[in-house]
Amino acid sequence: MTSSVPGAFCLVLHSHLPWLPGHGVWPLGEEWLFQAWAESYVPLVSELDSLAAEGHRDVLTLGVTPVLAAQLDHRRMRQDTRTWVGLWQQRARELGFDADPHRRETAAVEYAAANRVQRLLESRWRAGGSPVLRSLRDEGVVELLGGPAAHPLLPLLQPELVGVALEAGLADSVWRHGARPRGIWAPECAWSPALAPAFTATGVGHFVVDEQTVRDAGGHPHGAWRVTGSDLVAVPRDLDVTNLIWSSRSGYPGAAAYRDFHAREEFTGIRLWAITEPDVGVEHKSPYDPLAAAAQVDADVEHFVAAVRTRLGHAREVTGAPGLVVAAYDTELFGHWWHEGPAFLGRAIRALRAAGVTVTTVEKAVAAGHVAGELDLGPGSWGAGKDFSVWDGPGVRQIAHENEWLQRRWLDVVARERAAGRLQTRRPDLDQLLQTLFHALSSDWAFLVTRGQSVDYARRRAEGHRRDFHQLAQLVEDGRRDEARAEATRLAARDGAFPALDARVAALAG
Repeated sequence: MTSSVPGAFCLVLHSHLPWLPGHGVWPLGEEWLFQAWAESYVPLVSELDSLAAEGHRDVLTLGVTPVLAAQLDHRRMRQDTRTWVGLWQQRARELGFDADPHRRETAAVEYAAANRVQRLLESRWRAGGSPVLRSLRDEGVVELLGGPAAHPLLPLLQPELVGVALEAGLADSVWRHGARPRGIWAPECAWSPALAPAFTATGVGHFVVDEQTVRDAGGHPHGAWRVTGSDLVAVPRDLDVTNLIWSSRSGYPGAAAYRDFHAREEFTGIRLWAITEPDVGVEHKSPYDPLAAAAQVDADVEHFVAAVRTRLGHAREVTGAPGLVVAAYDTELFGHWWHEGPAFLGRAIRALRAAGVTVTTVEKAVAAGHVAGELDLGPGSWGAGKDFSVWDGPGVRQIAHENEWLQRRWLDVVARERAAGRLQTRRPDLDQLLQTLFHALSSDWAFLVTRGQSVDYARRRAEGHRRDFHQLAQLVEDGRRDEARAEATRLAARDGAFPALDARVAALAG
């Protein structure tokens, strides 16, 4: 039997997509959700269900942003995702008539996978995402992290709006999942000391940060850290272990045997090839072999387990105490970008525990005392440069500037409405105005522009939400109540992500 290793390992997954219903389908828009749901979320939950059936608990810490949770509960998105999977089944069936034996074999595997997803969407997921997430949490399989409503970069918000965004998101978690999370995933792992009062006021206990943020403050990644002058606990991801998967240059998902994400069959879009070598054409790629890929998963799991054990041993040597290793990733990497990712996660959890590694959640690790000390934690993020330049740098300066004015206008609007005594009853126009503000402030738009990905779409989305906000705000300011309500109803039909959001609460918080 393998000897146990002092310390603990936490796997943290951050699940997020910006609001997509009604904002394009393909190649940009709703299909992002369909793909992530079918290729990442459904297979991941299946792995968690299998682990739970085997008796595993405290498997991982799962962040699901409120804006994504809203889409997983959205009636039309549930229906349209099933339709998309039906088309996946048809494409696989079509490829099954190909003369090439490998194509026929791949088509059979693909068809079976699509059928499996469709069955789960019609059973496990039939009522949307909230019952799924709630059951995993209630059974003790995962810790659910909360967060602000629609993924704004919190350090770039006006101080009065940080608490508003957090309270809206945490309240939405209560509405959907029946409990208020103590831990959050701060969007982009972005932190600044000015956030501490709002975090404390909204009941946040712990949050994930980047390793570099902790190192810049004089700490190390082998434990969580209490933020000086508060009860907040910052939990750094361990880059040495995280990058075994996360690195685009040397991470496991780039192995030759794994299925190539980009190389697709011309007519059906089915992925037929293994990665083989990066940056080479299809003519130079090997056919995808599921058995070879499964063997590669086993090899990578073995390497990962050894690396975690070694890292925990190193933590014990340098700190003199049992260490904490936190590996944190975007959920969509597993299954969507890395086809074999969900299988890797399931096997890795089993193998880690079999190898004597304590696998637990962030909340349980903090409660067990894996807090290394106190740090005067300065600003930082997990973005390029480890600062905020991805979201307020030269290439996106206009977006950042416009976002500042949106926030100021919101604060002005609610201040006037409050002073005039017009917040005694629920205000659907202000409710939607706040939701539109949240969509406009999403960090996704600046991120995509800075990265040069879907730039036109990102700019259109940012500009569209800003325009909707200003138009509705003008109607409210002009006292045109009937027109404001009508405009709010129109916007809510497409962008009403948070039905329980009461802007009066936000107005008081602001």
